[in-house]
Amino acid sequence: MTFLAIDVGNTRLKWALHAAPRRDAPILAQGVEFLENIEKLGEGDWARITPPRYVLGCLVAGDAVKRRVEEQMELWDVSAQWVVASSQEAGLTNGYDYPARLGADRWVAMIGAWHRCLAQGPARPMVVVMVGTAVTVDAIDASGRFLGGLILPGHGIMLRAMESGTAGLHVPTGNVVDFPTNTSDALTSGGTFAIAGAVERMVAHVRQRCGAEPCCMMTGGAGWKIAPSMSTPFELVDNLLFDGLLEMAARRFI
Repeated sequence: MTFLAIDVGNTRLKWALHAAPRRDAPILAQGVEFLENIEKLGEGDWARITPPRYVLGCLVAGDAVKRRVEEQMELWDVSAQWVVASSQEAGLTNGYDYPARLGADRWVAMIGAWHRCLAQGPARPMVVVMVGTAVTVDAIDASGRFLGGLILPGHGIMLRAMESGTAGLHVPTGNVVDFPTNTSDALTSGGTFAIAGAVERMVAHVRQRCGAEPCCMMTGGAGWKIAPSMSTPFELVDNLLFDGLLEMAARRFI
C-alpha cells in the first residue's frame, strides 16, 4: 500500500514516500530536487526506495517537466495520477468560474488546510496562503466552498521587475523594517508589506462575508519571510500540499 506524493513547483520537486495513502501513515523516505536535476531521481533516490503502489502528484511546472518526471518512474510498475482541480473533492466545493482552470497547487493546498483546520475543531471559514515564486491568497467559507482568491508576485518577481524597470536599481536583498533608510531595506520591506497587506485584506473580506474569524494557514518555501510581518495570527505549515495529497489519496485509493 505504499504511496508516493509528489509536489512539482516552479523551481523544485519535493517527494515523500508513505507506508499507505493516509495522513497518519509513517513517512518511509522523502527528498527534494531542483527541476534541472530531475534526471537524477531514477538512478538515485528513487532507485533506493520501496516501489510505490500508488502515486499522486501536484504539478504546476508544465507538461515538459511532467514527462521528465514520468520517465524517472519507469523503473516501477505504476502509473502516476496528476491532480486537476475539479468541481468537488475531499469535502471542498470549487467556486472558480471554470473549476479545472484553478491551479492544482492551490486546490491541493486548500484541501490540506481544510482538513487540518477541521482536526482542530468545528468548521470555520479559512484563508489559505502559499508564498513561493508567486503568492496565492485563497478564501473558503465554513461550508467548505472555495469563494475565490488573489494571485500576486512573490519577492523574487517583484525585485526583478523593479530592477528591469528602474534604471540603476541593482541592490542586494535587505531587511524588513518599519522605516527603511536604504534602498535594499526599502525594496525588501515594500515587497513583504505588499504581500502581508493583500493577505490581511482577504482576511477582512472573509470576516465580513462569513461573519466569523477565519482560520488562517500559510505555507510555501518563503512563508517564513512573511509570517513575522503579519498582524493576523497564522499557522505556518511546512508541507500543506502533502497534507492535501494524502487526504485526496485516502479517498481515491482506499
